[in-house]
Amino acid sequence: MSRRVDITERLSFDENPCLVIKGRELEVNTDAPTMLKVMGIMSGDDSGTKEIIDAYELVFPQASRDVIEKELKLSFNDLVIVVQEAFNLVLGEDNKLGE
Repeated sequence: MSRRVDITERLSFDENPCLVIKGRELEVNTDAPTMLKVMGIMSGDDSGTKEIIDAYELVFPQASRDVIEKELKLSFNDLVIVVQEAFNLVLGEDNKLGE
């Protein structure tokens, strides 16, 4: 019989975290496959508008994108900040932008 190691108790099965904007909670996808795709998209030297939009669509589930697009109606620069903060939240970085 092969060796088995149960690592269940070492893993975190918490719910996805949220960003709060104007009192609205926006869920952020933090599953590993999604984040690996996002890191691949954003790691290129030529990350531009298309890459930011691709990452945005991966990081935020449709319900969160609906709030951003239909209720918050953010400018592109603000949307970039929201996406960057979502990355910071997922990666556990407490640094605030611009500091």
